[in-house]
Amino acid sequence: MSKPINDSTYWRDFEKNDITHSAAHYLMAIDALRDEYGYARVTDVAEMLEVSRGAASMSISQLKKRGWVTEDAHRFLLLTEDGRCMAQLVEQNFRILGKFFEEVLGVSPETALSDACKMEHLMSLETGRRLVWLMRYILSDESRAAKIHDVMACFRPGCESAEHCPLCEGGQCLTAPEGDCEFHRKERRKPGSVNS
Repeated sequence: MSKPINDSTYWRDFEKNDITHSAAHYLMAIDALRDEYGYARVTDVAEMLEVSRGAASMSISQLKKRGWVTEDAHRFLLLTEDGRCMAQLVEQNFRILGKFFEEVLGVSPETALSDACKMEHLMSLETGRRLVWLMRYILSDESRAAKIHDVMACFRPGCESAEHCPLCEGGQCLTAPEGDCEFHRKERRKPGSVNS
């Protein structure tokens, strides 16, 4: 990467993302309720997402302004074509990321789902398609998949030598040694952590 990590070109993109984490879950909740019951009401969405009816109403109002949600004659919530596309993209990203983290990286199912949920609304269509292509390449050949699984089974954090690592630049390890701050101590104590 040629630009420094604090270059505002990239970190400000996070703020400009098409959809927030919360909005993504509102869209997916409406979609899921309509699939299961044939309708979705604000109270149903609030119950599903475990938020107050007022909070759900305010969030859904924002989704309506974005043109992603509308109502039918009975005041049941509907996703517009754009809303449905956005919900499907986020759901697809969630499945892709979860599968990649668990089946390729060997992360625990709980961590894979948690991390996929945190990232699902941020990943681009291009990156998602490339991850699927990479997974297909790895997992479609039993010998290749076995090699990757064997390598990941031996996972250790950090590089053996940053000077000889093809990923590390200028002798600085990409997996940077864990500091002794409270965040790293909590991460090491988590069940399933490599350090636990």
